[in-house]
Amino acid sequence: MTALDLNSPVAVVGTGTMGQGIAQVALVAGHPVRLYDTVPGRADAAAEAIGARLDRLVEKDRLAAADRDAARAGLHPAHSLAELADCALVVEAVLEQLEAKQQLFRELEDIVEHDCLLATNTSSLSVTAIGGALRNPGRLVGLHFFNPAPLLPLVEVVSGYASDFSSATRAYETARAWGKTPVACADTPGFIVNRIARPFYAEAFAVYEAQAADPATIDAVLRESGGFRMGAFELTDLIGQDVNESVTHSVWQSFFQDVRFTPSLAQRRLVESGRLGRKTGHGWYDHGADAERPEPHTAEKAQAPAYVVAEGDLGPASELLTLIREAGIQVREDEEDHGTRLVLPSGGQLVLADGQTSVEFRDVVYFDLALDYRRATRLALSASQDTAPQTLSEAVGLFQALGKTVSVIGDAPGMIVARTVARIVDLAHDAVAKGVATEEDIDTAMRLGVNYPLGPFEWSRRLGRSWACSLLDDLHQRDPSGRYAPSLALYRHAYATEKREGTS
Repeated sequence: MTALDLNSPVAVVGTGTMGQGIAQVALVAGHPVRLYDTVPGRADAAAEAIGARLDRLVEKDRLAAADRDAARAGLHPAHSLAELADCALVVEAVLEQLEAKQQLFRELEDIVEHDCLLATNTSSLSVTAIGGALRNPGRLVGLHFFNPAPLLPLVEVVSGYASDFSSATRAYETARAWGKTPVACADTPGFIVNRIARPFYAEAFAVYEAQAADPATIDAVLRESGGFRMGAFELTDLIGQDVNESVTHSVWQSFFQDVRFTPSLAQRRLVESGRLGRKTGHGWYDHGADAERPEPHTAEKAQAPAYVVAEGDLGPASELLTLIREAGIQVREDEEDHGTRLVLPSGGQLVLADGQTSVEFRDVVYFDLALDYRRATRLALSASQDTAPQTLSEAVGLFQALGKTVSVIGDAPGMIVARTVARIVDLAHDAVAKGVATEEDIDTAMRLGVNYPLGPFEWSRRLGRSWACSLLDDLHQRDPSGRYAPSLALYRHAYATEKREGTS
């Protein structure tokens, strides 16, 4: 099945931000486009707004004037659904209300030709449920663009339970012909991105709710150690706290209140207070004109230890040994198997976050996972009230000697980056096992849809396939609510890997 012919008219119903963006994408690709909105005058206003954006693209040399003129000539506001009768594709981008979408498609079904492809841009509703109102649900698919649609490349092509394979394939190829990067997925709550991204927000909020760190520190660690483009608090302020919480709540409800997707009480209070982020001037942060951005916690300068003793393999943090030597600090290696840790001159231990707490062991400082320990500019350390001050000081001094800014947080098992990545990896494995999407499409979706530095399976291969399962198992023992219980898919993956390695 091939993409739609460029001479075929495309209709977009709903002329908000997403509708206008989708229409612009189809126009620039070469299709004639019809814009329709139930509110009189909105389609005409949207057409003018799109034309103005095309003009700005020409001014910035990002679009040829001739292409702009062709796009303008192909854009037509429609004043009734009947004017969409000859369209080959209708994309719906109206309010996220199931009944409204169902009613729209029922009306369209009586207007358009039998081979017209119908698509919903829903981000949170079931494509299957929307299609359930149609006589022929086979021609309905999800085409989930990301905002802003003209700029972001990802499109999730969602097959409902009754969607025809030919419809999904045509939608996929059409999105690709429009210059987008499509990924195929089954109709599941949150699809790919909004399902697998939930821990990025949830774990940051959980660390905050446990009073282990403040928003500015958590955001800084996610950016400067984890390699994420933005931290969870600043990103939800940008998205809108109400919008982000609504998606989280929808996914949670759709999974029958699965504890893995439980919304944050702290975010609920923020929404109830009307502090929705940048659009209201205040969210987690104050966005007023004169507001100063809070600084992340940064440890004071400390003396670096003269040496460390490396016991066992540091696994994902093994690069630290090279960095320590390059900093002129002696590394003594203990060949006996005592675990995976660094021992400091004071006798205290420095351990990569593993899901356990500092209070369980005498004189331990945990350090967080980093995407790249050489490039990371900030590292988080976690200590309890039982950690000796000298041990914490030596740990801080060690990482500062490596050129890192150090943030000390409370006794948070799994810390910040480590527990976040482990849960993302787990949900990705679970999604593949349940037929939501392929490993490749999930990695593509998470890199392009939410700008993750690595896809979940890229992370899994880099960290070792049993790493996430082990960390989550530790967390589950300390919080047996089920929130951190590794999925059966991750258990199988970790066990099969260990068995293979053990018999090779």
